[in-house]
Amino acid sequence: MDTRQKAIQINMDSTKYGAFTEIGAGQEVARWFFSVGGASGTIAKTMSAYDMTVSDAIYGPCERYVSKQRLQCMLDREFDLLVERLDTKRGETTKFFAFANTVAANSFSRKEDAHGWLGLQFQMEPRGAVSQVIIHVRLLDPENIQQQEALGILGVNLIQAAIYHHTNSDEIIDSLLDSLSTARAEVDMIEFSGVAFKSVDNRVMALQLVQKGLSKATMFLANGEVVQPADVLYKKSILVERGSFRPVTNVTVDMLECATSMFVQEPKVQGEEVLVIMEMTLKNLLDNGQIDYQDFLARVDILASLGKIVLISNFAEYHRLAAYFFRYTKKMIGIVMGVPTLKEVFDEKYYLDLDGGILESFGRLFKNDLKLYVYPLMDKKTGALITSDNLLVTPKLRHLFCYLVENRLIESIRGFNESYLSIFSREVLLKIQKNDPSWEQMVPEPVCKIIKERKLFYLEN
Repeated sequence: MDTRQKAIQINMDSTKYGAFTEIGAGQEVARWFFSVGGASGTIAKTMSAYDMTVSDAIYGPCERYVSKQRLQCMLDREFDLLVERLDTKRGETTKFFAFANTVAANSFSRKEDAHGWLGLQFQMEPRGAVSQVIIHVRLLDPENIQQQEALGILGVNLIQAAIYHHTNSDEIIDSLLDSLSTARAEVDMIEFSGVAFKSVDNRVMALQLVQKGLSKATMFLANGEVVQPADVLYKKSILVERGSFRPVTNVTVDMLECATSMFVQEPKVQGEEVLVIMEMTLKNLLDNGQIDYQDFLARVDILASLGKIVLISNFAEYHRLAAYFFRYTKKMIGIVMGVPTLKEVFDEKYYLDLDGGILESFGRLFKNDLKLYVYPLMDKKTGALITSDNLLVTPKLRHLFCYLVENRLIESIRGFNESYLSIFSREVLLKIQKNDPSWEQMVPEPVCKIIKERKLFYLEN
């Protein structure tokens, strides 16, 4: 169904009746329902409140007008008012809904990234409990009129999908960008709540945004709350560790703790709030080309037991991850990795898609205040300790490598626990699967506890 057909479907459904409140970028969603005809059967009310004083008088004061907090106030008030005013007259036969958006589009005075929050509260049955879907979108078109158009289409998609496909949250995600493309809009946050979505895990839905290409990255907190990445990353000093975390081992934690102690002593970081993030790429999650959602949740729950923020991304190369962070902060960024990963970073085969090859990649990676913190490797055969100071790279890249080390853009992690160097996550996983109890000494205590209690990673009884 195209946008017009979706709007007509809703207009012709006499059991649906709702309110539309749109702030910023026009009233593009409501316009679709007016333009296709039959809107009197759908729209009880449309409203905008562009003046901040007027908006505050209606919804109460708010720190930011384009925010989830403001959107939630809009949805709650408009749905409650709709029911209050119309329940007596048509509550027995009508499934009420309230749609709202608050958007910052490009304008003569505003040239920053265009983005917005959209949401829908709705009933599955007359006088039934309320369910809700909220999304955050980045509008990527260069012109205001194009952004308005994209917003209108996206809003119709959201309303139609939530009302008619609420029994299948996957279909809601699949239909969000109907008649659009990822070149025009990016949905980087989605949150389901209410009785219609009681079996939905928002962390899986967040992963699907990346998996299905609607976003390059998504984020959630240790408590499982899905968040809009910009809200968390904005103007922060960031330290990130990439991994598969299957499972988290003592090495995982030691790497991060040692790197953190070095990072906070950096002159440009001292006194700043440091945001520590554990990142998994889609590649880390794939198993024979598929993603096992239960396995994914097991890893996330383990990280949550350690109080960690999780970023899921589709950035295979580190320079793309760095560019993502640079979008939101000019503060220092630290990336934690092991020697084997650093060796891969210096493998030219990963940069064949760039005209400038590995030099272009490093130019993008280190163009701002970014540093790599490298954890050593104990060679199993020789027992030699390999660090970023003595790592051998291909001869033609040796001078480049030395330049980065001498300028402290690559730095060896100090203060590590030598007894952990013999721990490898794949061997730990194998021990878990074979029910070899020696793995319990190779992981942090909270991780051991949750693996045993929930029998994660195929732990036998």
